[in-house]
Amino acid sequence: MSSLAASNQNSPKSCKVTAPEVIAVRGLSKRFYYDRHRAKSLRQWFIRSVLCRPVPNMPQAFSIENLSLSICRGESVGIVGGNGSGKSTLLRILAGIYRPSCGEVICSGGLAAVLELGAGFHKELTGRDNIATYAAALGLSRIELCNRWPEIVAFADIGEVLDKPIKHYSTGMQARLALGVALCGEFDILLLDEALSVGDQGFRHKVEERLKQYHADGGTLILVSHDLNHLRPLCTRVIWLRDGRIVADGKTETVLRDYEEAS
Repeated sequence: MSSLAASNQNSPKSCKVTAPEVIAVRGLSKRFYYDRHRAKSLRQWFIRSVLCRPVPNMPQAFSIENLSLSICRGESVGIVGGNGSGKSTLLRILAGIYRPSCGEVICSGGLAAVLELGAGFHKELTGRDNIATYAAALGLSRIELCNRWPEIVAFADIGEVLDKPIKHYSTGMQARLALGVALCGEFDILLLDEALSVGDQGFRHKVEERLKQYHADGGTLILVSHDLNHLRPLCTRVIWLRDGRIVADGKTETVLRDYEEAS
């Protein structure tokens, strides 16, 4: 494991030294290319993908630029910002889906990410089969899945539809499967991107109560949402991003008030 780089002096401190750090982000930047991410030659593909260097004269933009932050064990952190501010990109980097263009990210402990509901599901497989494959993708062993199976099925609560291909499922039903696996497993860190914006009101309330219990039990929660009312009851800290940089990082009501006034 690589050592931590020096903190960005312009970034706000994110936690007191009262709990161990479970996520450390140092000097993180993520660069995207305008040209539809397509390399026009093997040389371009090699430089961009392997050496992580931009091709000369290739138009590019930063989704995240020189960002540093720390998240401590047991924190419940909301991330807000307008479209294109880097929220989802940050979560995908934390989850290991995107590689940083530069900087480093260290995550300690088991991590589950629900970033795009339905992503990773096979449309021709049944809900039952997709629970098994999704659990494996999140790192649950077969024994852990067997032990958690009744709880996952009960939480999803989709009845006989569980044995039908999920190509016939609504978005809400797919959300029930994904969140059932993520919230019923024993993960140290949960990353959720707009996970509370789908499903009926009763299910959203059930998810909210489960997340409150997860946080009370010492779990670390990172939640992205455009609906600030989802963050207020769940998060003790909010990070506001704009153009891939941290605008504010602090107590939930303070940051959300400033964010609302600026919107």
